[in-house]
Amino acid sequence: MNTQGIFIAHPRTLEQINALQAFTQALKIRFEISKEENYNPAFVEKVLESRQQAKEGKVTRVEKENLKEFLGL
Repeated sequence: MNTQGIFIAHPRTLEQINALQAFTQALKIRFEISKEENYNPAFVEKVLESRQQAKEGKVTRVEKENLKEFLGL
């Protein structure tokens, strides 16, 4: 039997992963779980660090009228 389509799911929790596995197994649907990382771990670490800094108020605010000067344009 030919496949009509490929579904790509992006579960966010372990509960969602387990539910998808149980569902596909119950319907005898062949599936695979990718071990591939979507993002470079160093990049993810920098993003998470930046988010934490923003939560702590460690940000630089620039008024719209000063934006060109701030960017050196």
